[in-house]
Amino acid sequence: MSDLSILIPARNEMFLRKTVENILENIRADTNIIVVMDGQWADPPLRQHERVTVLHFPESIGQRAATNMAARVSTAKYVAKCDAHCSFDEGFDQVLLDDIQEGWTILPKMYNLHAFDWVCQKCDERWYQGPTPEKCRNEDCDSTEFERDILWRHKTNPTTTAMRFDRNLKFQYWSGYKSRQGDADLVETMSILGAFWMCSREMYFRLNMCDEGHGSWGQMGTEVACKTWLSGGRLIVDKKTWFAHMFRTQGGDFGFPYKLKGSDVRKARRYSKDLWINNKWEHAVYDLDWLLDKFKPVPDWHDD
Repeated sequence: MSDLSILIPARNEMFLRKTVENILENIRADTNIIVVMDGQWADPPLRQHERVTVLHFPESIGQRAATNMAARVSTAKYVAKCDAHCSFDEGFDQVLLDDIQEGWTILPKMYNLHAFDWVCQKCDERWYQGPTPEKCRNEDCDSTEFERDILWRHKTNPTTTAMRFDRNLKFQYWSGYKSRQGDADLVETMSILGAFWMCSREMYFRLNMCDEGHGSWGQMGTEVACKTWLSGGRLIVDKKTWFAHMFRTQGGDFGFPYKLKGSDVRKARRYSKDLWINNKWEHAVYDLDWLLDKFKPVPDWHDD
């Protein structure tokens, strides 16, 4: 049995190989990687490695189902769901394994990943990552030829350690709570983004941490948070290590990796609200009011 399996569901991910290679460079424990090619092969392709297992589905099964399939293949004591566009601190896996306790879901503090800059091949104008441009940003240049200059470095500002969800159960950053966390290395957070999180494999399956009833995508951070807290566990950010996440929210070829309709988002949100606001989750030992009181005052919930 290995210590940790890092589970990566991947579709339309141009930086998958870079993410896998970065993980391999920085793991220090008995950690392996399980990648699910959900509906297509990676481009560029992954290099073979003894610590990397690849599953391929010719037709997409969705992010949650792909993550669950990877977890079923794992024989490790712990599993970590990871987005396919992340970088990591040296030894991040060993730090998390040393600090995690029974019933915990744990994650490193989060930075933003500066993966690349666009560089004009005519005038050398440079600008921050985003969708493929139609023309150079330099108004005096008419070039339509650009290249990505891969940087793959983390930006230490902002540093995210405090997160929550609002009345619609939508993820929100929570700078106001960050000051309440203090200087401790291990701090509680009400919720998470969902880009990287780790728990025991036993807990993952016992609590059905990626419930496919939500659909393919959406509400993962709220789901993981509520299932951890309301089952009697703790959701912890380990400030002794970090990961950096690249946000693909600008549309075009730099949008979400899965095609996502508004109806899919609404379905996930309705399913989530039924579980948590209506207190229908069968494994809960606490209800949602308990969680809100624990972190009180929570914006949107306690404004009165």
